[in-house]
Order: sequence, then C-alpha cells, then structure tokens
Amino acid sequence: MTTFVLVPGGWKGAWVYDGVAPLLERAGHTVHALTLSGLGADDDRATAAINLDTHVDDVLRVFDRDGLTDVTLVGHSYGGMVITVAADRARGRVSRLVYLDAFVPRDGESWWSETNEFFRELISAGAADTGNTVQPTLGGDPRRRPHPLATFFQRVRLTGEVDRVARREFVYCAGWEDRTPFAAQRARLAADPGWLVHDLPTGHDAMGEDPEAVAAILLAEGENPLGRAVIQSTAPSPHRALA
Repeated sequence: MTTFVLVPGGWKGAWVYDGVAPLLERAGHTVHALTLSGLGADDDRATAAINLDTHVDDVLRVFDRDGLTDVTLVGHSYGGMVITVAADRARGRVSRLVYLDAFVPRDGESWWSETNEFFRELISAGAADTGNTVQPTLGGDPRRRPHPLATFFQRVRLTGEVDRVARREFVYCAGWEDRTPFAAQRARLAADPGWLVHDLPTGHDAMGEDPEAVAAILLAEGENPLGRAVIQSTAPSPHRALA
C-alpha cells in the first residue's frame, strides 16, 4: 500500500484531485489531498503573512500528525515548489516525487524566476488590488481563492536531501504549448537519467481533464531505464486554467 500526499497548484485546494483520489483509494492506497494555508473556503488567516515556507510547513505537519513514511509526494504547478522544499526537509520520509506539470526548482530559484513572461504579467495584474494576494483569473472554477503573493517570490533553499529521493518523475502536459513555462524544464529533465518524464496531451489541469491517465501514472510501479515514458490519453480540448 502506498501513501499519497497530493498538493494543489496556485489558487486551488484539495478539490482539484477529486477525480484522481478515489481511483487511488479504490486501488487500496491511502490519500491525503491538501488545501494549503490561505486557500480554504473558510480560511481567514492573514494572507500577507503566508509564504512558501508556510505551505511547506502545511505538508510536513501532515507527515508529523499521521506519522507518514515512504510517501509519494505529488505537486501540481506551483505545488512543485512546495513539494521540492518539503522533500528536502522531510528527513527521508519521501520515497517518490511526482511533478504534475509543475515547477522543479533548484537551490536559489523561485516561482517568479522560473516562470515565463505571460505568467509574470498575470501575477502583476492579479496582485494590483491588494498587493498581498493574486486574484484568480476570470472564469474557471468558482472555488478558486486569491493566492498569497509572497509564495511566488520566495526563493527555495535546499540542502541537497531532495536529490536523494529514489524516484523522481515529471509529467509534461503538451496541450497548452502556447503558454506553458515548462518546455525547457521538460528537456532538461528528459536528458537526466535520474528522472522519468511522462507526456500527456492534455491542458495544464490534467487531473480534471483526464483523471484516469493521471491515476495510471501515479499507480505505475518501477522505473523506465530510458528515463522517459509517453502516456496516451483521449482527453478533451485543453483547458486554459492557470496555476
């Protein structure tokens, strides 16, 4: 039995995994889908004080509370920043990292430094009203919440422990190539024998578009010695949701 901890991307909560979590549980696994600080529907914490470290602490608190070990830690989009630092600080309790179309930062990098100009403009416009949070884009799921601005700017500080995680995987969503900030990252990781890279033809929110394909990746056992795999999907036209 595997223990999965699922971390959402920006503006979103545990609900983004509603299509995936039951598939994992049906296969006999334990699933913890998280909503990070400041992003819950009834969360009234001061978002100006929330940064990346706050969200990392959210993850590690679940590890400590439930005594989790041998964890498969999954992050979508911005959630890649969170799971990277959490794994670095988890004292060997993470056995697998899965980045679902997510940022894979190196020491000293931030979400802001690694994203593209499209997203920098989106963040700047979304933060103009308060300077503390970034409003979600118009349209999309009404459950999205304003996202704490500081989380996008804080640089990660890594000790190198994250590189000791035995299994590291990146899922590249190819259905929004006009906007994705992950093309160069995909190329870098695909050339690294320590990584397994999967390609999905969905838009950015693969968990909603094709939860079966995402669950299949998460349930796969073993590693591909070539360091890459292609997962085919019959997903609908890609969404333009951003995180």
